[in-house]
Amino acid sequence: MINPFKAMGDMREFQKKAKQMQSALAEEEVTVEKDGIKIVMSGDQKVKLIEVDGVEELRIAEAFAEAVKKTQEIAARKLMQMQE
Repeated sequence: MINPFKAMGDMREFQKKAKQMQSALAEEEVTVEKDGIKIVMSGDQKVKLIEVDGVEELRIAEAFAEAVKKTQEIAARKLMQMQE
């Protein structure tokens, strides 16, 4: 028989580890430079900087960040559907 209290404890431990992973990812940073374009992102997929030919492009960075956020929301919905 499955112990529901143990399952809740396991879930809490999983959530704790997931938050630790998110924090660790947020501290990582990736920089890619190619053909005059520079993109800096954190490990949790947050756009920090986009430059084109040395000029910071805030509109592109904002649009890119919004696109990443939307894809993350889609992925989260799909994961929730799998758990149902």
